[in-house]
Amino acid sequence: MPPVNPALRREVISIYKELLNLGKDYPQGFDYFRPRLHRAFMANAHLTDEDAIRKGIARADFVRKEIEALYYLKRYRTLRKRYDGA
Repeated sequence: MPPVNPALRREVISIYKELLNLGKDYPQGFDYFRPRLHRAFMANAHLTDEDAIRKGIARADFVRKEIEALYYLKRYRTLRKRYDGA
């Protein structure tokens, strides 16, 4: 098994930490979010091919953007409800 590029390893750890931080505000709670995030990353822990790792990082980045969009939408709906009286 060839060693994994240290730069890719840092990227994976960084995106994992970002997602963990975003999970603190997850609607169903951090206790729901964290085990699922951990399971998703551990399912890909066996990857050694750099292209496959980069695809995993891209997918994690997409998930991060989706979670951020979810939070912005929730905030928008709350503010709209509060000020429009809808």
